[in-house]
Amino acid sequence: MSVTRKETTRQRAIENLDIIKRFTLEISSINSHLERVRQLWGKALGVSGPQWMILIAVSDLAKDDGVPINVVSKLLHVDPSFVTTQSKLLEQKELLRRTPSPADARVVNLSLTDKTRKHLAGLAEQHQAFRKTVFEEFSERELADFTTKLAELNNRLEKACLQAALQSRL
Repeated sequence: MSVTRKETTRQRAIENLDIIKRFTLEISSINSHLERVRQLWGKALGVSGPQWMILIAVSDLAKDDGVPINVVSKLLHVDPSFVTTQSKLLEQKELLRRTPSPADARVVNLSLTDKTRKHLAGLAEQHQAFRKTVFEEFSERELADFTTKLAELNNRLEKACLQAALQSRL
């Protein structure tokens, strides 16, 4: 079956679902596609998809002294111990630097190595093409509004998960 026929069949099946189920399936599908892209880009650097996300988070957040592990973990919605473990592996590959914070030696700051910066700069054109393909139909304002709505939904889902966890203990 061709990709077009597969997509048409999938679309017909989805259209018959109620809107909440359809929304959930679409979000799940988007996440699967994004995970595949993260794995592909990470593979080019010899890292996993989650390690790739840590590098990108550090790239986006790091200032002169780097970015604390807990800030990266909050952005990625993962436990700080996961970022600690993965950052040590990335440091061994000379892709990341781990340094004590000048303000508080108990805090470890992460920053990219020159090797990683060069690699990311080399991918800039590929990333731009990806962004254009995915987001070309959105104006900047539409994308900002949509992202805000998704963030609000994410916050509500987080609260709903906490409520579900509390109810399951009863």
